[in-house]
Amino acid sequence: MKHFIMISLIFLLGACSTIPTVPEPPKALSEYKPPAWVLSGGGAFTDEKGKAFYGVGSATGITNFSLQRQIADDRARADLAKVFKYYTQALTKDYQAHTTAGNFDASAEEQNSEAAVKVIVASTLRGVVIVDHFEIPERMEMLSLARLDYDAFKRNVEQAEEFMRLPPKVRADIKERADKLHEEMENDVLKLQEGQGFFPDDA
Repeated sequence: MKHFIMISLIFLLGACSTIPTVPEPPKALSEYKPPAWVLSGGGAFTDEKGKAFYGVGSATGITNFSLQRQIADDRARADLAKVFKYYTQALTKDYQAHTTAGNFDASAEEQNSEAAVKVIVASTLRGVVIVDHFEIPERMEMLSLARLDYDAFKRNVEQAEEFMRLPPKVRADIKERADKLHEEMENDVLKLQEGQGFFPDDA
């Protein structure tokens, strides 16, 4: 009888050990207390170094650390490219509207717009650097932050041959509108952050 009870207990204990436990629900990203850029994502910002454009990328579930980091970096650059696609499209549209309002003749307007587009597109992603990483081992996730300095971007544009061929008034208009567009994009990001409560009060 004693042997029967002992065998029964061993069987029950073994059976209990095989019962699956309910996993804890995954934490929200904010619960890991990441840096502000992880939650805000890409866009136009002004940091301690000045105006800049940012892109954020992530890679998950990759056991090779170097490969995971490389993929996260590439995705951050791709995210920055998306930010720039919006920026260049908006700047080009704004510039074309301005030239039309300024009574440029059709041929000159078309040529100036085309030259402006070429300059901006050719100069967009020079100087992009990965400036930060954030790892969440529990989620097997690596996040990367890509940054492009706005002043460096403007210098690339201003030094381009196509830009130098434009009339002085046109060059001045493009630079002015570029500055205003960056400010508008940054204000949009700040409004989104305030509305969704991305950051703590001391961020």
